[in-house]
Amino acid sequence: MAKKSKKQQGGTPATVALTAAGVPFTVHSYDHDPAHPSYGEEAAEAMGVSPDRVFKTLVADVDGTLTVAVVPVAGQLDLKALAAAMAGKRATMADPSLAERTTGYVRGGISPLGQRRKLPTVLDASASSHPTICVSAGRRGLEVELSPEDLWKLTDAVLAPIGRT
Repeated sequence: MAKKSKKQQGGTPATVALTAAGVPFTVHSYDHDPAHPSYGEEAAEAMGVSPDRVFKTLVADVDGTLTVAVVPVAGQLDLKALAAAMAGKRATMADPSLAERTTGYVRGGISPLGQRRKLPTVLDASASSHPTICVSAGRRGLEVELSPEDLWKLTDAVLAPIGRT
């Protein structure tokens, strides 16, 4: 279970949601470098964790419905697979400013947890091959580590192969 320091007591909406759900998690923080070309790869490097265990949160539009896709930072989102997982015909990446407004988070810090408005979520099936995975805690330079099963349950996610290397 995460320990709350005085500084972390309020937390981000993601850590507040995890705490409220009683889910065990670990917070990892690091100094974000704005010059780094990839938020996710930066997180994996800073934490010393395999990029296969660090997942990025992307917002896409599937047939007019904003949808969250959670895929390993080591790969890319397969938009056709995402559309299929949601029983849709077409998926495109959402406008970044719309994604920020809808989730309440900034790009590079969008968490699948504690979003302003809960969106349909698809978690890449590769997550289930790890005992724990890391996702954004809602701020650049802040990650949470939790079991993929807990993430799946808390987000009501569909588990599907939506990532590609």
